[in-house]
Amino acid sequence: MSARFGPAGNSISFTTQGYKHSLQVPQYLEKMGLTAFEYQCGRGVNIGLDKAAQLGELAKQKDIKLSLHAPYYISMSSVEEQKRLNSINYILSSARAVNAMGGDRIVVHTGSCGKISREQALTLAIDTMRMALDALDNEGLSHIRVCPETMGKINQLGTLGEVLSLCEIDERLIPCIDFGHLNARTLGGLATFEDFEDVFNQIENRLGVSRLREFHSHFSKIEYTTGGEKKHLTFEDTVFGPNFEPVMELTARKNCSPTFICESDGTQAEDAKAMQNYYLELINNEKR
Repeated sequence: MSARFGPAGNSISFTTQGYKHSLQVPQYLEKMGLTAFEYQCGRGVNIGLDKAAQLGELAKQKDIKLSLHAPYYISMSSVEEQKRLNSINYILSSARAVNAMGGDRIVVHTGSCGKISREQALTLAIDTMRMALDALDNEGLSHIRVCPETMGKINQLGTLGEVLSLCEIDERLIPCIDFGHLNARTLGGLATFEDFEDVFNQIENRLGVSRLREFHSHFSKIEYTTGGEKKHLTFEDTVFGPNFEPVMELTARKNCSPTFICESDGTQAEDAKAMQNYYLELINNEKR
């Protein structure tokens, strides 16, 4: 198996090339030579199960792996119990939709710390995650992988360590490593090859080789301020990082086969293709 690459939602080029609706996404991605797509449900799971199944069948025909981004307003660490219970329902509806698509991964935000300590927030999030997994089991959706995401703002729950702690509670949880977010919340902390290598090593040390090899990932360059993430950029930006090359090199070297979803601002398919091209070049050079 090798890594897969694709966009989060549609690039500007999707519409400029004449495509109009989501069922044309697999055709567009095949033309781009990409093999993954993350369906965006950030503002709610509004796709019907019939349409989700249609999209899934079309994607399967083109060998495109689908994942789904769950609603942004999930807050697994809220001190308000009702918000946490609502979050479980959002996770359930996301899982139903991705299952209908033939996919098996949903990406979830973990929440913020608010006025409580990071430790308290993580404890609440772990409790919510356990309840969410029970709810998935009860619906026959235990095969859906929940991917807690590393977050970009410093006051959000979602450091690498916090995400790995969440994933330690169950084997089916795999981390969504957003390298742009990690770089933003550490104010440029992903600079050297060793910085990236440390991320890979932490995943392997805490979750094992199998989950390192199948991790989920978001990638984009992100502008940041003292509070962390401010704005997603494109690969054309030369001021903010991170660079994707070290991640591709480590992916090839460690024989990983993650799914890389690019979240660049409007050029996500094109930038996903740039990552894929570099990765395939590395793989092909190794075979020679």
